[in-house]
Amino acid sequence: MVDYKEKIDLNRLPRHIAIIMDGNGRWAKKQNQPRVFGHRNGVKSVREVSEAAAEIGIEYLTLYAFSTENWNRPRPEVNALMSLLVETIRKEVSTLMENNIRLKAIGDLGKLPDRTLEALREGIEITQNNDRMTLVLALNYSARWELMEAAKKIHWDATKGLDTEKLTEEIFQNYLATNGMPDPELLIRTSGELRISNFLLWQIAYSELYFTDKFWPDFRKNDLYEAIVSYQNRERRFGKISEQLA
Repeated sequence: MVDYKEKIDLNRLPRHIAIIMDGNGRWAKKQNQPRVFGHRNGVKSVREVSEAAAEIGIEYLTLYAFSTENWNRPRPEVNALMSLLVETIRKEVSTLMENNIRLKAIGDLGKLPDRTLEALREGIEITQNNDRMTLVLALNYSARWELMEAAKKIHWDATKGLDTEKLTEEIFQNYLATNGMPDPELLIRTSGELRISNFLLWQIAYSELYFTDKFWPDFRKNDLYEAIVSYQNRERRFGKISEQLA
């Protein structure tokens, strides 16, 4: 097996990596297990990838954990996911502290079940002073929701005197859930699906996209390193031509 960690240029790391963790249910189905079995095994990947990212110097890691559309899944699965979130956050706080990782969350958090929200707030409070890496959980999140919320906030501020004629991209970003974070330079999606699924649509305008056929429970440290190597081997032009970059 290729050791991709050795191939990484630590001086050209993406500051922010975002991951669409997909394929838990299909992974479980292949093993004749219920979908929740896949979600439980996906927690192992979250732990390993988070530790790996912090270890090499990634500043922000955002994981798409639960979308607003996921409420449409069968009720038993949703209930199990919410219970798993509570269990995982409380269990993994010690791991976050050991690795000096700060926990944050983005999304319409107020609509999460009380127990889930309580556990999330506890984890955020306990880890708030950690500064090695920030682990961001996107929960009850959708990019369309985020953009609509930004529009509402801008409209409200306009009634209070905000000059919308002077609105810039930089000012607009202050109204997003990711305010204060750099945009992801690398977006990873597991399971072979080739779509964005309503995730960070504003922020990934210039992200490098990396798709892998591996289901999320099979995604490990070396897979993260492979994605980073792929990112580093690409030419990021931002509208320019290669000669300008040279």
